[in-house]
Amino acid sequence: MNCTICKTGSFDDGHTTVTLERANTIVIVRDVPARLCDNCGEYYLAEPVAQRVYTQADEAAARHVQVEILQYVA
Repeated sequence: MNCTICKTGSFDDGHTTVTLERANTIVIVRDVPARLCDNCGEYYLAEPVAQRVYTQADEAAARHVQVEILQYVA
């Protein structure tokens, strides 16, 4: 499958950093497992991984944290 962004790259398994913003909260999650484009670096998360990252961002926003940096743990 070719990358939908650059149209030329292919995907390899790897890890990335995901940054999300919820209300006034910024959440950075490091070492997230993802499929990475070998050309442009675009990443795609599996559904369970995305749900975990989104849940972490929502929890941080509910605590009214301004910035939170997390290590991904399955």
